[in-house]
Amino acid sequence: MEATAGQKRKERKKRYKEKFEKALQEYNNVLVVTVDNVGSLQLQKIRIALRGVAEIVMGKNTLMRMIMREQMVANPKLENLLGYVKGNMGLIFTNGDLAKIRTIVTSNKVPAAAKSGTLAPSDVFVPAGPTGLDPGQTSFFQALNIATKIARGSIEIVANVHLIKHGEKVTSSHVALLGKLDIKPFFYGIIVTNVYEGGSMYPAAILDITPDQLLAKFFGGVRRIAAIGLAVGYPTEASIPHTIANGFRRLLALSQSTGFEFTESKAFFSRAAVVAPVVEKKEKADKKPEKAAKVEEKPAEDDDDGGGAGGFGGLFGDDG
Repeated sequence: MEATAGQKRKERKKRYKEKFEKALQEYNNVLVVTVDNVGSLQLQKIRIALRGVAEIVMGKNTLMRMIMREQMVANPKLENLLGYVKGNMGLIFTNGDLAKIRTIVTSNKVPAAAKSGTLAPSDVFVPAGPTGLDPGQTSFFQALNIATKIARGSIEIVANVHLIKHGEKVTSSHVALLGKLDIKPFFYGIIVTNVYEGGSMYPAAILDITPDQLLAKFFGGVRRIAAIGLAVGYPTEASIPHTIANGFRRLLALSQSTGFEFTESKAFFSRAAVVAPVVEKKEKADKKPEKAAKVEEKPAEDDDDGGGAGGFGGLFGDDG
């Protein structure tokens, strides 16, 4: 029986090694994840959701590191990933869109009650309002420094209470209170911590940066470099276009003030001479409706005045 069990164990280890080696060779990108408080059923649902686009590999860290060291002979970049194989973790291999894969993984969460001794993954607030508990349990709230009052025969919390802070250890009192109020404050699921992409490692938070934000940051840096180059008089690829444009504007100003013309200034001023009348006509056309409105208002006022005068004339005529 012992020999049979040992053979089965060796066979499982062999299959796992082949699977892990295949994943390391076929996929270029890896999501490093933590699986604290994640149940087998929840993990199975995530595997189903990722079927065809990604593959989850879990296992003993020592075995994973051993296989990765063997594969580093063919792919030395795996050394960057090796240091992250520690703790209660797993690897998600994919060649697809990393941001979409992470969204699928992190969206699968289940509500969970607080457990004594664990670190809170998020802040926990107890809302103000009736609790449904009888007045005899007031002392329990007093022990936790929660202000309450008795309303309609039950305990009512006066204001929202910040019960547990993120990263704080959950105590037995916290668990008891949340249990009485039937509150499940936490959501547990797979958390993506780091990303291995083409041999480079970076935090998963970088996946939140959109292409538009990336371009905005890049061009913001280009503008700063250009501004510094212009300020100190040091030419750079970013500042040279602005230097040329500023120089051309100075030449145009000199040309206009001195009357000395050159090919570019002739072209510029001739174009300006054509555009100016068009702009002027447009401005006049925009102002015409306002004048027309004013002209229409004046006859209306004259009619009113004439009508009033005529009325008074008739009265005076009758009196005469």
